[in-house]
Amino acid sequence: MMNNVYYETTVSVSSFKDEIENFLMEHFYNGIEEKNDKLILRSEEPLDDLINKLKEYKKALEEIFDTEIDLKIKTEKKSNKDWIKTYQESVQPVEIDEFYIHPSWYPPKEDKINILIDPALAFGSGHHETTRSCVKAIKKYVNENDTLLDVGCGSGILGIVASKLGAKVDACDTDSIAVDSAKENFELNNATYENIWHGSANNTEKKYDVVVANIIADVLVFIANELKQRVNNYLILSGIIDKYKDKVLKKYSDFELVEEIPENEWVTLILKRK
Repeated sequence: MMNNVYYETTVSVSSFKDEIENFLMEHFYNGIEEKNDKLILRSEEPLDDLINKLKEYKKALEEIFDTEIDLKIKTEKKSNKDWIKTYQESVQPVEIDEFYIHPSWYPPKEDKINILIDPALAFGSGHHETTRSCVKAIKKYVNENDTLLDVGCGSGILGIVASKLGAKVDACDTDSIAVDSAKENFELNNATYENIWHGSANNTEKKYDVVVANIIADVLVFIANELKQRVNNYLILSGIIDKYKDKVLKKYSDFELVEEIPENEWVTLILKRK
């Protein structure tokens, strides 16, 4: 049953806005509104834990870059009556080539490969630049009967796309809510997966034709070795703000850079085992 009130948390930051936004997308699954350079999060429960993690992340950024970041966080309690309606009106369907990604309050299209994702379930609704470019990369580099591992699967959208193209899909996420959401979305879309688990890529010994990871640059650097150990052919790496591209490429220098897919300030990298 829906609560009568919800919490609206507004985040504004003096610098490193892209990094802060990406961090929030990795940790918050109800969709984020961007308005007047502010990031707005809405939840039926207070976001104290997330706010504390955000403050720790901001502190880490300050230490890494030896700078001060002015982070303002404001939380208000509001009436819930218009939240869902307003949110639904703000989420539009997305077309990426032959894929039509739509929330449940929009009908499917007959001439498209329809993927039903309600963005409130988890990050990965097709609206973010990194999701769109990953879909394009999967379409180009994943063949029928290829094996694919989606690391940090979120809503499961990338694995669902690969499954619709005939790939044999495994997926994992370190967030158990995302894992449950991905399983539901696969079922909702009549898409099949071999295995989905709570954890990381090193929870399996299998090797895959393609490994896709749409996370953030720092995590891609941190888990580079385990991603490399899981792939036989292509790595699709995304969630990378373009100014961190070289940092990621340096860590994966033993792979060949095949293609870059830029979109606004983001870039997706396709790497191939040499």
